[in-house]
Amino acid sequence: MDFDPTGFTITKIRRHAKWLIFDLAPHGHILSHLGMSGSWQMSHAPLSEKHGHIEFIDKNKSEFGVLTYIDPRRFGHLYVLNDENFKKKEDSLPIDISSPDFDKEQIALTLYSHPHKPIKPFLLDQKAFPGVGNYMASEICARAGILPTRLAGDIEADEIEKMKAAMDVVISGAVETKGTTFSGGYRDANGSKGEGVKHLVVFYQYHCQMCLERGKVTKIIKTTMAGRGTYHCPVCQK
Repeated sequence: MDFDPTGFTITKIRRHAKWLIFDLAPHGHILSHLGMSGSWQMSHAPLSEKHGHIEFIDKNKSEFGVLTYIDPRRFGHLYVLNDENFKKKEDSLPIDISSPDFDKEQIALTLYSHPHKPIKPFLLDQKAFPGVGNYMASEICARAGILPTRLAGDIEADEIEKMKAAMDVVISGAVETKGTTFSGGYRDANGSKGEGVKHLVVFYQYHCQMCLERGKVTKIIKTTMAGRGTYHCPVCQK
């Protein structure tokens, strides 16, 4: 912690990959990584939450003046940085996959720079694909029609275009449905569960939802890659 933020004002909250960035006035920034189970929740009064670890209070607000960081597993981490150290950190962050700069050329460069890596666990590398989580990696492979075991260097040009389109669909869907909540997991800033699980095509699914749309019934195959649950459709993905 570079300084004590007591008395400072949060002017803006933004995201880069899996980081939340709180811009402060008169200076400085707070970086928050949610880990696997962290969330920030707004409330009118302090929460009686046993897993609440950090609390920001705006005494000038009558509504939603309390912002609480909740993290049952305590895998998240938080930094309070002055402008100079924040700039160094920000400059070191790779391009977020939701950025317009993360185009198909950037995807190709990333894949072909690591040709021997299996594509699904490679998608979880935050230095390569910042912002992709485990369920998103399975969904991107599924919507792009790519088997999760394919090597990065074997992905062809037309498949890279499909990967880009799949990333856009998965990311926009997660935002529009306020996140994706699995059993006992994520809550949004109002404490509500995200509804993204309703739009998954392979992850946590018994049957492939893409096949069902075509009138076919295909059982999803679940495996483990790099210690993470991986789901794919044996028909849609090649």
